[in-house]
Amino acid sequence: MSTKVADQVLRRLREWGVEQVFGYPGDGINGLLAAWGRAENEPRFVQSRHEEMSAFQAVGYAKFSGRLGVCAATSGPGAIHLLNGLYDAKLDHVPVLAIVGQTHRTAMGGSYQQEVDLHTLYKDVASEFVETVTVPEQLPNVLDRAIRTAYARRCPTAVIIPGDVQELDYTPPTHEFKMVPSSLDRGSWTAVPSDDSVRRAAEILNSGDKVAILVGQGAAGARAEVERVAELLGAGVAKALLGKDVLSDELPYVTGSIGLLGTRPSYELMRDCDTLLTIGSSFPYSQFLPEFGEARGVQIDIDPHMIGMRYPYEVNLVGDAKATLERLIPLIEEGRGREWYDTVCDNVTRWRDVMERRAALDADPVNPEYVTRALDPLLPDEAIVTCDSGSTANWYARHLTMRPGMRGSLSGTLATMGCGVPYAIGAKFAHPDRPAIALVGDGAMQMNGMAELITAAKYRHLWEDPRLVVAVFNNHDLNQVTWELRAMGGAPSFLPSQELPDVQYAAFARSLGLTGIRVEKPEDVEAAWRAALEADGPAVVEFLTDPAVPPIPPHATWDQMEATAASLLKGDADRGSVVKRGFRAKVQEFLPGREKK
Repeated sequence: MSTKVADQVLRRLREWGVEQVFGYPGDGINGLLAAWGRAENEPRFVQSRHEEMSAFQAVGYAKFSGRLGVCAATSGPGAIHLLNGLYDAKLDHVPVLAIVGQTHRTAMGGSYQQEVDLHTLYKDVASEFVETVTVPEQLPNVLDRAIRTAYARRCPTAVIIPGDVQELDYTPPTHEFKMVPSSLDRGSWTAVPSDDSVRRAAEILNSGDKVAILVGQGAAGARAEVERVAELLGAGVAKALLGKDVLSDELPYVTGSIGLLGTRPSYELMRDCDTLLTIGSSFPYSQFLPEFGEARGVQIDIDPHMIGMRYPYEVNLVGDAKATLERLIPLIEEGRGREWYDTVCDNVTRWRDVMERRAALDADPVNPEYVTRALDPLLPDEAIVTCDSGSTANWYARHLTMRPGMRGSLSGTLATMGCGVPYAIGAKFAHPDRPAIALVGDGAMQMNGMAELITAAKYRHLWEDPRLVVAVFNNHDLNQVTWELRAMGGAPSFLPSQELPDVQYAAFARSLGLTGIRVEKPEDVEAAWRAALEADGPAVVEFLTDPAVPPIPPHATWDQMEATAASLLKGDADRGSVVKRGFRAKVQEFLPGREKK
């Protein structure tokens, strides 16, 4: 039997080490599906409930494995559905390849069924590389270059293959004019800045008395070096949300997340520092960085396209975080005073006490901060935690302690809803021997999380560690937008847009043969977490949480709290509970801390 183009696609993916492709079938990729049958499902075709979920699963796989995530979809609507997940990959700098079908070449340009101008559709999301394979000899170069580009630029790329091309006999490129041969190996390389720029950076850092470090996901491979430079500088370290798992939160100088979803110590660290070192982060909210002119700055980033943004840095070091810090550390002077370091650590200790008190506050029926706080000590050391967009991300950012070996991520820059459950499924395929926990709001769960429980049930037998826990924060409200209306728009909650129907998530999970637990009282929270983490397969824990518990930003003042309260008086349906809960949460910051033992 002759080798078809579709057969060669799968063979090349295998040669690149691709072990699974997340996708959904359609006649635009029938040739590929037939090839999968001939290849005995290698690489494995992982069937989601929707192409957008396939893309999110590929992103989750790539985020937690460090390897290429691959998704596949049919022409027209299938290709369109991939877009949101691919934009998530683009904005969070994740290597993902989309393989997409197209109508037959003979029908292109004829307004044929499901014919979409895919180059125009993908020219932004896959701006680094998108190409259509029109003849067999073109395939290896296009596919190899798409994969190399995805890895090198940390971005999504796309390869479009018309249906008739998939079924052509494969012939490789020849040693002829206008043929483009290709090769598999992408090699390895490390970028480092010049010695002169490293010396200038060291001079700035050595001149600082109050140094703040901000780390993002680009610092993930430099944990030991970040710890060493922080210790030498006597610095506090704040983390962008995508860098939450870069350093352990158990370190006394780690202030936690930064920004609207961040902590008070991170806000104070940036407010009061005189020097800023940013490593592997393009954190976009400059209002949470030091006042311009108040601090000197150095940035380290491997991408020259992303360097020098957000803050007026004096020195921009283009290079790998680990390799750059290895060159910088010997130039850092020791013997600094401890006053700044001690202040940072004291602020962290006090904040942890504030968070504990907030989690202990009564709510109706359950405090969402307590739900997350109760999970924290129960998390296995090897846990992978995913979080969806919404108010749940506040509790993930502030209450979960990342310990060495743990991983965590969310949709950082796109901040799209609906990624939490498919991320966790992608994580399970990346690490089938590790437990995954997804923290999801009821809005995201209704959007697509419930359908992806079917995917979890379908593939549970492939996972060595069977634990995939989906925690649903069920408050009948699109809570983050509700709070944004109150705090930013000065408007009361608009129930026709914000109120959600009450869905029995745990019962739905049980209907699929999964563990399902519904929690309506705070005294049942811890036991529910334990039962889910001890289950012999995927589990859904549905917590009925109070929508009136406020996700108070770390910089919120009493004046801002009063402004929010005033907006509520315009007619918010939950105004009494909101004012009460908000006052009680904010006042925890002003209570005396517990005595140190």
